[in-house]
Amino acid sequence: MLPAAARLTRSQDFRLVTRQGRRVGGPRIVVHALLPGSSAGPAQAGPRAGFVVSKAVGNSVTRHRVARRLRHVVRDRLGTLPPGSALIVRALPSAADASSAEFRQDLDAALRRLRLTPSSDGGGV
Repeated sequence: MLPAAARLTRSQDFRLVTRQGRRVGGPRIVVHALLPGSSAGPAQAGPRAGFVVSKAVGNSVTRHRVARRLRHVVRDRLGTLPPGSALIVRALPSAADASSAEFRQDLDAALRRLRLTPSSDGGGV
């Protein structure tokens, strides 16, 4: 579970991140990121994350399983994001059958492409 201070919950926040942030797509997820200082937002707040898992992913059980896995993967990487950044992870229909390891790989690749985490500079995606 993400701490309350690390969650995006208001529709205005989701709208701001998806419209003004940068987007990177992968095979199972799309990541929208808004960096600190790129818009009106609390720059001193810690990084925050939100999730979108639509009915296109599957039934209620499948959607909740996908959301739990995504929350767990993002929670482990939240500390590596810059303070004040906002992240939205949207699950694609192919996420229904994905494992946590696949989500981890997709999220890491997206964060590298968004330059939100230090890269190993050993080639890459």
